[in-house]
Amino acid sequence: MRWLIVLLGSASLCSAQSMSTGEYTPKSSLVVPEHPRTRAKFAFVDVHNHQRFPMTPDGYQKLIADMDALNLRVMVNLSGGFGERLKAAVDSSRAAAPGRFVVFANLDFSDIDNPAYARRAATQLEQDVKNGAAGLKFFKNFGMDLKDTRGERIHIDDPRFDLVFQTCARLKIPVLIHTADPHQFWLPVDKFNERWLELNEMPGRRRDPAKNASWDTLIAEQHNLFRRHPRTIFINAHLGWLGGDLARLGKLMDECPNMNTEIGAVLAELGRQPRAARAFFIKYQDRIFMGKDSWNPGEYHTYFRVLESADEYFDYYRKRHAFWKMYGLDLPDVVLQKVYFKNALRLIPGIDSTAFTK
Repeated sequence: MRWLIVLLGSASLCSAQSMSTGEYTPKSSLVVPEHPRTRAKFAFVDVHNHQRFPMTPDGYQKLIADMDALNLRVMVNLSGGFGERLKAAVDSSRAAAPGRFVVFANLDFSDIDNPAYARRAATQLEQDVKNGAAGLKFFKNFGMDLKDTRGERIHIDDPRFDLVFQTCARLKIPVLIHTADPHQFWLPVDKFNERWLELNEMPGRRRDPAKNASWDTLIAEQHNLFRRHPRTIFINAHLGWLGGDLARLGKLMDECPNMNTEIGAVLAELGRQPRAARAFFIKYQDRIFMGKDSWNPGEYHTYFRVLESADEYFDYYRKRHAFWKMYGLDLPDVVLQKVYFKNALRLIPGIDSTAFTK
């Protein structure tokens, strides 16, 4: 009988050892106060979202209902396109839900080597603004994957775009720019990489340094862009991928007062350093925006809890982004209001401020 028990115990141990890291999801035995949030304390503007307009009437109705449940008053759609597509997106969203959506334009990169490209792009942007665009969005392909007709990578600080950025400054519209990806995507996919699980689940996100511009190169080009256009208002997406080094991000913000930032898809960085993050938010409260990036209403709940509560050791909503736990920042109301809507009202044209005073 003793040997049978030993054999059964060994079989159980082998089964446990065969479980993968991705499968291991222990339930915390910690007992602490819990204050989950399903609705933001204040009405807010999401400055980083992507919707395809026009939608069906039922689609708009469902989207508005989900927004209302979250207290999401205005969604900024960064995927407006340009020309007729941009105009259709603006017109349809205004007709279906007046005051609930703001649309940013995107650039047309075709025929980029033409000497007339800079003037054509700036002229198109000016027309897009006349048609209702409230800003300009650059996706991460700008700098990483976009190439000219010779196959050469187009740099983020390429002077061909100077006229576009000057136009943004003149028209007083912000530029929300996504540059690069998390630094870990360029690192070896080994036991030391914090994004190991994500890169194993989604290997296409890996950036081979031998084939791609380095992370440091891309970030340096972006920062050079901010410096070269001090009159242009920038919103650096995803905390500029410096959420894990808030001291460096703060130094950049001190150097470039025209640069703001938003928290889309990087909440996990903030929630694991609550004291440092809280101090950062208080210091730069006039320059941080609420953003989410992907549209999944239930995921906003974790944002509200991190920003608003003092809760400890609670789950993030996506394990591949954060295998660690979250802690609340317990931000003061005056800071929350700025992050949630006041900063957006100040820098993004066309948002009805009366909707946030009711």
